[in-house]
Amino acid sequence: MEISALQKARYAYAPKLPAILTSPLAEIAVEFGKPTESLADQADLRQLFKHSYGKPVAKFVKGKSDKNGRKLTVGVILSGGQAPGGHNVIAGIYDGLKKGNKASKLYGFLGGPSGLTDNKTIEINDPMMDEFRNTGGFDMIGSGRTKIETPEQFAASLETAKKLGLDAVVVIGGDDSNTNAALLAEYFTAQGSSVQVVGCPKTIDGDLKNEHIETSFGFDTACKTYSEVIGNIERDANSAKKYWHFIKLMGRSASHITLECALQTQPSICLVSEEVEAKALSLSAIVDQICDSVAKRAANNENYGVVLIPEGLVEFVPEMKKLIAELNDLMAHHADEFAKLSGFEAQAIWLSKHLSKESGSVMAALPSEIGKQLLMDRDPHGNVQVSRIDTEKLLIGMVEAKLAGMKKAGAYVGKFSALAHFFGYEGRCAFPSNFDADYCYALGFSAFLLIAAGLTGYISSVRNLVAPAAQWLAGGVPLTMMMNMEQRHGSKKPVIRKALVELDGAPFRTFAAKRAEWAVKTSFLYPGAIQYYGPTEVCDQPTKTLKLEHLK
Repeated sequence: MEISALQKARYAYAPKLPAILTSPLAEIAVEFGKPTESLADQADLRQLFKHSYGKPVAKFVKGKSDKNGRKLTVGVILSGGQAPGGHNVIAGIYDGLKKGNKASKLYGFLGGPSGLTDNKTIEINDPMMDEFRNTGGFDMIGSGRTKIETPEQFAASLETAKKLGLDAVVVIGGDDSNTNAALLAEYFTAQGSSVQVVGCPKTIDGDLKNEHIETSFGFDTACKTYSEVIGNIERDANSAKKYWHFIKLMGRSASHITLECALQTQPSICLVSEEVEAKALSLSAIVDQICDSVAKRAANNENYGVVLIPEGLVEFVPEMKKLIAELNDLMAHHADEFAKLSGFEAQAIWLSKHLSKESGSVMAALPSEIGKQLLMDRDPHGNVQVSRIDTEKLLIGMVEAKLAGMKKAGAYVGKFSALAHFFGYEGRCAFPSNFDADYCYALGFSAFLLIAAGLTGYISSVRNLVAPAAQWLAGGVPLTMMMNMEQRHGSKKPVIRKALVELDGAPFRTFAAKRAEWAVKTSFLYPGAIQYYGPTEVCDQPTKTLKLEHLK
């Protein structure tokens, strides 16, 4: 197989580990804290997780252990969307197992959780593992979005575990995938099985975090990848002195990516969904904000700028949120009737009779292309697929119309020409940054130690991430500690709560203190490409979000 020079060089990279994880395995022990409680709904969750609720936080410390050298057989699952560093999590698990006992085995479940239910596996060996170290993507074993939720799926999972002689399953995924891991751990224990389940925190969206999970892996690399391109676009705009670039970025429920990219690049405008919702900002209010910047910059003869937009923005704008909720409900309850309608015109007429007056007016005012996108096939959860809605183009059209009115009134004298971009898949499989390569490897190695210690229902945790890797703290957190109950498909379900941008948090406050200046004065930053070799302060830095959250 032909490989690039960078890939060849990255194979040789040795990820840095917390000091405790470099100790001889016989000298790594587990220290437990006090019993834990869930974030909310304690009584309901205690009832649902009778065998796994309330476990203590685990921390790896210097001490004696005779468990870490046991022969173990483990299966690993990549679940959900890709994120840079997934292969290094697997490498950390693999190297830990082999360091503990050369006879230990690691199976990769092919295609995500369905690999567990359908018993589709491959045994990972040295040549295979070495081919994927420090590389992006999930192509080593593939991923999938199957949810293990039916009695038949749970039973099939246990049957697969028995056939393979598994001691444990590691689920590498986001909040939904790790909720699934918690349910799987509870099911195995309730069935009298000793098969353990351990999770690892993955998602480029950055919304799986708390006191013990300081960031999810992949967020660092994805944000640096997007920020490089945003910086390139800013430099082009500042060179050509024309074009407003409207850039949509991944992040459906949370705006962490957009906010981090704004901190790295200092655009003219950055919209944050959580603020839009908190202030109940309408589409017209958002357009007014953008137009104010366009007009002021035009007065300085700067007819260019950059606007960053979170992918899920439309779901946070009050009138759009109400419209989407009504559409989801209508299309769920009248799916057959709606499917018989031929063409957008017929659909629009049908909707005008079924939507509320307010939502009907909003729908009618939208460009037809946006209206069509709102009616596309739903995702597996029955929700509109926001990544397919051209929010950036919607805003461009509305800004153009508003500026035309302002020009007639003499309130705007510039020239507005806009280009639309969506940066999403470009960041999901990038070569992991040094930070993500190190962090992921440490998460995987910690997952191995949690398994060796006999723990189940935990998620691997590595903290103190703003310090050099040697000073990171490794351990595990009970999955039930991160949960609450939420309404899903008409009934309350246990879920790991998504971490949204906190408007009183240091990252947002830092941005908010500067944005008025950025909106008028060209303040672009050009972060450049991810650096893998060179000074530590260039190559190993975590995100600005992480540093601000730790006030470093």
